[in-house]
Amino acid sequence: MAQSKPDAARRTRSGETTTAKQKQLEPHLQPAEAQLTTPDGLVVPDNHNSLRAGARGPALLEDFLLREKLTRFDHERIPERVVNARGAGAHGWFELYKSLGQYTRADFLQEAGLKTPVFVRFSGFTGERGSADTVRDLRGFAVKFYTREGNFDLVGASFPVFFIQDAIKFPDLVHALRPEPHHGMPQASSAHDTFWDFVSLMPESTHAAMWLMSDRALPRSWRMMEGFGVHTYRFVNAHGAAHYAKFHWKPKLGRHAMAWDEAQKLAGLDPDFHRRDLWEAIQRGHAPEWELGVQLVEEGKADALGFDLLDPTKLIPEEVVPVLPVGKLVLHRNPENVFAETEQVAFNPGHLVPGIDFSHDPLLQGRLFAYLDAQVARLSGPNFSELPINKPVCPFHHHGRDGAHRYGIPRGAVAYEPNSLVSGSEFRADGGQQGFQSIADEFESPKVRRRSASFDDHFSQATLFWNSQSPAEKDHLVCAFQHELARVETPAIRQRVIDNLTHVDAKLARKIGDALGLVPDAKAAAGRPGFREHRGKLPVETSPSLSLESAASPVTTRRVAVLVAPGVEIGALKIIQQVLGEQQVACRIVAAQMGSVATSSGQQLAVDHCLQTTSSLVFDAVLVPGGAAHAKSLVANGRAVHFVLEAYRHCKPVCVIGDGVELLATLGIDARTPSADGVLVSKADPAERIPLAQEFLAAIAKHRHWGRAKLDAVIA
Repeated sequence: MAQSKPDAARRTRSGETTTAKQKQLEPHLQPAEAQLTTPDGLVVPDNHNSLRAGARGPALLEDFLLREKLTRFDHERIPERVVNARGAGAHGWFELYKSLGQYTRADFLQEAGLKTPVFVRFSGFTGERGSADTVRDLRGFAVKFYTREGNFDLVGASFPVFFIQDAIKFPDLVHALRPEPHHGMPQASSAHDTFWDFVSLMPESTHAAMWLMSDRALPRSWRMMEGFGVHTYRFVNAHGAAHYAKFHWKPKLGRHAMAWDEAQKLAGLDPDFHRRDLWEAIQRGHAPEWELGVQLVEEGKADALGFDLLDPTKLIPEEVVPVLPVGKLVLHRNPENVFAETEQVAFNPGHLVPGIDFSHDPLLQGRLFAYLDAQVARLSGPNFSELPINKPVCPFHHHGRDGAHRYGIPRGAVAYEPNSLVSGSEFRADGGQQGFQSIADEFESPKVRRRSASFDDHFSQATLFWNSQSPAEKDHLVCAFQHELARVETPAIRQRVIDNLTHVDAKLARKIGDALGLVPDAKAAAGRPGFREHRGKLPVETSPSLSLESAASPVTTRRVAVLVAPGVEIGALKIIQQVLGEQQVACRIVAAQMGSVATSSGQQLAVDHCLQTTSSLVFDAVLVPGGAAHAKSLVANGRAVHFVLEAYRHCKPVCVIGDGVELLATLGIDARTPSADGVLVSKADPAERIPLAQEFLAAIAKHRHWGRAKLDAVIA
C-alpha cells in the first residue's frame, strides 16, 4: 500500500538528515491512511456492523472479523515496566568532538565528527504509566547508540547516585517506594511510611534521599535536566590499558527546576507536561542538545579519591576530576508510533561495545541479569532485539532460530557452532581478537556475602551535597523533608530519619525536627543495628556543580505570557517582542477571551490563550504592557491578578510597563522601584524599551529568582 500524501509531505518538509537507523526503520513504516484490511491483508467490507442473525438478532460466532478485531484489542497492551513505566522518547544522533582512542577502542569514539544514530527515552522512576510527569522523582535518561559494532545502551538517570549499593536490595527498594500494597496508595510519591521506613533503616540511601528532596527531583523540562551514567564503567584502549569512566549528560539549555507548588499544580493541569514539552520543541525545530562528558580515573589512582569508586551511592566531585567533553547529543525527530518505538524499546546496561567494559560495581552487576530478564518477560520472548527499534544497524547473526515473535527468517541448516557446512571449511568462535573482550581481572577474596569496609561511608557525600546548595535550595530541601515526613504516620520512622540526618548536618536535622516536633538524636542512629559510619576525607568541602544556581543559560524556547485587555498599548510591547523573538523566546498573548483584543490605537491584537484555559504554570515569565483602560480591566479580573501572583510566588520574571504597575499593588511592590528580584518596572518611556527588553532577557536567563522575600504571604 502506498504512503499517504499528507504523511509523506510532512517528512519531506522536516528537512532531517537521513541516518542509518532511519533507513532501517523505513521498511517497517505503515501508511497513515489506506484501505482498511485485516493483518492478513483481507479487505474489511464493513467496520460498523457485526454479523447478526437478522437486523435485530444476536451476533454470530462465525463473524471472524469481529472476533479478530476484539482479540487484537484484548491483547494490544504489553506489561508495563516495573520501574520507569512513564516515559517518552525521541530519535537523534551523537557527534564526537575528538578521538578518544588513547582511552578506548570503542569504534564510535574514534573519529572526530562521526555521527552515531541514537534513540533516547526519558522516564519517571516510580510512577505507573498513568502517573503525572511533574511528581518529585528520580528520572531515567536512557540512550541507545546504534554503533557500527552493535548497540551500546547507556542506561542512566537524573541523579549521579542511587539509593542502594547492592542489586540484591533493588526489589526491596522498589517495593518500599511503590504504592503500599494493602491499599495501592500513594501513586508516584515517596511521601509515605514504607519508603521512609526503608530509608531510615538503610543509611546508605541517605545521599540519594538528599537528591530526591532537592530541586533536582523537579526538573523544569527534560531538555533542562542533567543525566548521569550512575555506575562506574571502564574504558579499555587497543593496548589493554583501562581507565574508570563516569558518564555525564549536560543540557545546552542549562539546568533548571520547578517550584514544588508549581509541580503539584501542573500534575493536575497538564500531567503530560514534560512529554508535551519535548514533543513540541522537536516539532518546532528546536532540537534539544546535551553534551556528553566523562570523568576518567586511572585504575591505579582510584584509591586516592577518598571514597570507593565502585560504590553507586557515591559521585566524583567535578572539582576533583573534571568532566572531559566528548561529544554532543541532538534529538531532532519524534517517534512515528509511541507503542512501537518508545514502549517496545529495550535498554540493557549489558549491551556494551568493544572498548567499554563493566567495573565491579555490585549494583551494575545485578542489573545485567535483571534488565535482560525483564525484557524477555515484557516483550514476550527472547527475540525482542529483532524489533525494529531495537535492531542494530550493523549486520548480526546468532544461532537462536526459535522463540516467540521471531521477526527474521534465518536461512540454512546450521544453527550451531563450530560448523563446517556454511562455507565448506571449519568455523569456530573461540577466542579471536575481534569483538567484545572482557578485561582480565584478578580475584583474591574467597566467596563471601559481605561488603567492603570502603562502602561504609554513608554520610560524607550527603554532607558535601548539602554544603554545596545555595540558601534558597537548602530551604527547598528542608521543606521537602518536612512535607514528606509529615505524611508519614508512624512516629518512630520520622524519628529515625531525622536521627540519621544529624550525621549529614545537625542544623539540617534540627530544622526538619522543629517542624515535626521531634528532637534529633545522633547517638540513637549510631546505636541501631546495621548502622555503619566510616566517614572518608573528601578533598573538597563544597562542589558548585552540585547546585542548580549557576550562571545564566540560553533563553531559547522559553515561553512568555503577555497579559492584555482592551485598551492595551502596543508600542513598547512590539519592541520587547522583537528583542525576545530574536533570541527565540516565544511570546503568547493571554486575555480574558479568545479571538482578539482592541488596542489603544484601534488595532486588533490576536489572542493565543484565554485566562480560563491556561495558567502561569506553563510559562517561564510574565509581561504586562501599559495602557490605562487595559490595566484597570486586569486589576478587576481575579484570574488576571492570580496569574501574576502565582508567577511571582513561583519566582518567575515579571515585567510591567506604564499603567501595568497597578497590577503589582497586590504584590506590595512599590511602582517606583526599578527592579527587585526579577521584577522589572518601567515607565512608558520610548527610550527605556530596548534596555528594558534586554534586562527582561537577563532575568529570564536566570530562570528563577529564589531570593524573593515573604513568598508565603502571597495568596496564589
